[in-house]
Amino acid sequence: MTAILAMVRKDLILYLNDKRALMLNLLMPIVLAAFFGSLFGGAGASKNSRIEIGLVQQDAGSTISRQIGAALKADEALKVAELSLQEAQDKVRAGKLMVAVVIPAGFGDAAGESLFQPGSKPELPLYYDPSQTTVLAMVKGLLTQHVMQGVTGEVMGASGSKFTDKSLKQLEEVPPGEDREALAGLLGSLKKYQQNEAAKAGSNRTVATGGNLSVPFRTREEALSSGPKYNGYAHAFAGMGVQFILFMGIDVGVGILLARRMGIWNRLLAAPVTMTQVLVSRALSGALIAAALMVAIFICAMLIFKVEITNVAGFALVVLAFSLMTATFGLFIAAFGKTPEAARGLATFATLILVMLGGAWVPTFVFPAWMQQLTLAVPTRWAVDGLDAMTWRGLGMDVAWQTAGVQLAFAAMFGALAVWRFRAQDR
Repeated sequence: MTAILAMVRKDLILYLNDKRALMLNLLMPIVLAAFFGSLFGGAGASKNSRIEIGLVQQDAGSTISRQIGAALKADEALKVAELSLQEAQDKVRAGKLMVAVVIPAGFGDAAGESLFQPGSKPELPLYYDPSQTTVLAMVKGLLTQHVMQGVTGEVMGASGSKFTDKSLKQLEEVPPGEDREALAGLLGSLKKYQQNEAAKAGSNRTVATGGNLSVPFRTREEALSSGPKYNGYAHAFAGMGVQFILFMGIDVGVGILLARRMGIWNRLLAAPVTMTQVLVSRALSGALIAAALMVAIFICAMLIFKVEITNVAGFALVVLAFSLMTATFGLFIAAFGKTPEAARGLATFATLILVMLGGAWVPTFVFPAWMQQLTLAVPTRWAVDGLDAMTWRGLGMDVAWQTAGVQLAFAAMFGALAVWRFRAQDR
């Protein structure tokens, strides 16, 4: 028993003396838990990220439509930008806007008239990003609330007598029945109320309504995308491909550290080659392996899960840029890692942070607004966005060059730092 306790004590001392491993084992779950906790509501005291929507106001002359627009802008759950119809459609199609709400001309009067009518209702067109169906459902719920408040507030007030008069006339054409009598009684009471309110300037009283009201509108949803029908597998393969190929980049760096430990590195440098040539060859071989892996991953996605690559040239450009970034990331790990074991631990932690913030696990559009801006400084964000753009979003070469250019800039930075560090160590 004494021997067992002595060996347990030895293992505990060794573990606690490895400060770097201890830090990673404590820090990694804390960071990941904090990230996911912030996405799903946190402690409940802070405000969640607001939903960004576009508002196309084509019925500005109607009091009801103006009230609906004002209520949407004042809603704390929404961040509303008023746009033209073309601007709203273009932004939704490019993935820069989740949902666009259109209030068409004549909607306010039509909604007021249909409040008591079970027949045809005016339409509110909704344009949405096909990857945002959950957000669409939330917007529809909020929209129903604000439309009902705007319509009932106007119709039930003194200024709503024109809607009441028209509804009473239309009711005369309805066959006799219990529902007709109940609605006639309700409209008659409402008419008397409105007449009384018209004689009382400045009155803010409201009237209770019965069970004969109906939702005075219906929505017409249309998904907008430049590419094919949305396929959730496309984003999943982009995210997981980026994650696991980055782990391959870790192996490139750890392989260099192992070569230095075993003396292979010194033998390479003893040959008639320069250190820069050795590093470039490592980067190119790592990039070729990474590119081949990504292509193989997407071939499986296309054959089995019907993922479509809409821009082959753009896809190739994004993949090559990401592959170079991955390879130079491996060189960066080797240059600043002291031992293979320590470098692997730190690089794994860094990679998890990169894929977490890059949208590989959870799409970046569900991040809080401040975090979405922060992730623009993360190379994996541009890799995932670029792969999405070249598959289901169906965007053009301008987006491919933009996303690839940012990754190539990171590749140049990682490569330059690695070369500088290796040269400094060998002096």
